[in-house]
Amino acid sequence: MTVSSTLWERSHTVGDVPSDDDLTQLLTIRAFELKLLDLFDRGMLNGTTHTCLGQEYVPVALDALLGPADHVFSNHRGHGHYLARHRDPEGLLAEIMGRRGAVCGGVGGSQHIRRDRYLSTGVQGESLPVACGVALHLKRTEPGALACVYIGDGTWGEGGVYEALNLAALWELPLLVVVENNGIAQSTPTTRTMAGTIAGRAAAFGVDHVRTGSTDLDEIRTLLAPAVAGVRQGRPLVVEFATHRLGPHSKGDDTRGADEIAAARAADWYPRLAAADPERFARLDAAARARVDAVAEDVAGREPV
Repeated sequence: MTVSSTLWERSHTVGDVPSDDDLTQLLTIRAFELKLLDLFDRGMLNGTTHTCLGQEYVPVALDALLGPADHVFSNHRGHGHYLARHRDPEGLLAEIMGRRGAVCGGVGGSQHIRRDRYLSTGVQGESLPVACGVALHLKRTEPGALACVYIGDGTWGEGGVYEALNLAALWELPLLVVVENNGIAQSTPTTRTMAGTIAGRAAAFGVDHVRTGSTDLDEIRTLLAPAVAGVRQGRPLVVEFATHRLGPHSKGDDTRGADEIAAARAADWYPRLAAADPERFARLDAAARARVDAVAEDVAGREPV
């Protein structure tokens, strides 16, 4: 079966403030990532960490389209993916800090997390072939379930991406590939590493492609719902989010100019939603920060694992 390649593009729009639950999720992930940077600066974290500041809305939007039977595969920048899926800042922070209550016993750290049907890995592109295999298993044993895998624009330099897309198309697998295209692969602009487009590469395998630049949760869900339903029927899909990474790749490795960073901050969902409903936003933001502060204080006082 040849799947036609379709490109729907939506630009950024200013919509209503999300529901309390959605907004709380967004703000909790933002507060969590900011707390990690604070803890790192205070010497309380081992190793490194990669925040998803600016991209929090992607997994929050998608979580409403996923079910408990679906598998989610994440990457090195995956704290938001995990929190949207499991809503467990306590277990994740304990894992990152190596303290009692860690979701993986403290051996996975920031990048390598496994819980139920969720798996993250720090190796670029590693999750996509694994997700492809899981999608094949789901097709045979759990029809209607899908495998959702998050990758970045830089991951399209890995050969495994194309092998997985080829098999997903040939075998009509329920594979949802979510591309968080923030325009920079670590410290190298995507324009210097990628010839052509992600849409063109998906089309080469006959895989559907959807692109959106919106940060509005309802708009994203309305756009993607029918396409995700198609994935469950065996039509693999590449969803490309034109998004923005507010911070550096990890800590200080940001080669972008001041204008580029300012543009990313101008496109951030946070000030837009703060302006749309100031009182409710401020109340929920304060609650999210207070919760994360309490979690950090609690976890920091626990015994090491």
